[in-house]
Amino acid sequence: MHNTIEQEFTVKFRYGVYFTQSLFASDNNLLTDILTQNHTSGSLAKVLFVVDSGVANANPELLHQINDYATNQAQSINLVAEPLLIPGGEECKNNPIYLQQILQAVNEFGVCRHSYLVAIGGGAILDLAGFAATIAHRGIRHIRIPTTVLSQNDSGVGVKNSINAFGKKNFIGTFAPPIAVINDSKFLLTLEDRDWRAGISEAVKVALIKDAAFYQSIKEDALKLANRDLEAMQRLIHRCAELHVQHIGGADPFETGSSRPLDFGHWAAHKLEQLSNYNLRHGEAVAIGIALDVTYSYLKGMITQEECHDILDLLQTLGFELYTPELLDQQDPFSQLSIVNGLREFQEHLGGQLTIMLLNKIGEGQEVHEIDDLLLLKAIQQLHVNHQPQVLAQA
Repeated sequence: MHNTIEQEFTVKFRYGVYFTQSLFASDNNLLTDILTQNHTSGSLAKVLFVVDSGVANANPELLHQINDYATNQAQSINLVAEPLLIPGGEECKNNPIYLQQILQAVNEFGVCRHSYLVAIGGGAILDLAGFAATIAHRGIRHIRIPTTVLSQNDSGVGVKNSINAFGKKNFIGTFAPPIAVINDSKFLLTLEDRDWRAGISEAVKVALIKDAAFYQSIKEDALKLANRDLEAMQRLIHRCAELHVQHIGGADPFETGSSRPLDFGHWAAHKLEQLSNYNLRHGEAVAIGIALDVTYSYLKGMITQEECHDILDLLQTLGFELYTPELLDQQDPFSQLSIVNGLREFQEHLGGQLTIMLLNKIGEGQEVHEIDDLLLLKAIQQLHVNHQPQVLAQA
């Protein structure tokens, strides 16, 4: 005979994605308002800043602004140390020393569960700092301040935190929501062209699988976006973030199942980043991954040639390259494709069942559970020829 004690409880998560300009200006109280709303301890809120060193270099006054802001808001903020500078990009997720540096600072400066770790930077820094926050003391409250298009409209507004390991992207990580995400559009003005462009691919992705009207608005603004029009980018970021947040708040925010529709174009992108030694930006790899899955969807008979051309033309208008040599095995293009290993790793990441999002039409995705390797090779070869599909017989 067996006795069982069953436990069931619900944990409610709630956080805001805020849009502002000049967050650390003396008359901007957004950050202190957020801290005040969330702080339950009787003492001042201890705050540790982790800052992407590339962002600090591009914004020479940033560290002074943070210190001045904390001084002016001393009734609300206890800045426990000078901001900790960490190199951005995938290197910070590949090298465990940077995780150790953050954890050491948390320990040294007495950052506790009632304290706040505030991360400023691109998606990689936010992933790293968020992971550090969720494993120290079993969870420190963290705030994300994304500084790139990609992190403001996608990676920074979600609930994932991670580092890379064993040659695999995001192998070690947690699902842990921030208490707030603050998008300051002023950071976008200092981005390199590649970083400005790269994040647009995530907006194209979510529009293709969820919102045809959003896709059309991206098309209408394509030249403005390519030419760094801030108002057009603000519109794109807001709608893209809104769609991502709506999805994350749905039935499976911590991805306990095998369905990951927001990873359209990503199974190839993650592998391409690794194969290129991370010379490809994440958003650049996603654009190629989208182009590959769109071409495959066309060859599979799921979308029309016109739709396929339309999507690839938009990606090129935005300034993306749609082919990279890493798509084909450089030793023997007709051997087992190196990129196919990305499918296997993606399947493993999902828990055993392969689930890939393809397109039924612009604005509507469809999940499939197998990929035809030969048809995939044909799609890659089409991209290789001229970056967009020729008229070929559909499978």
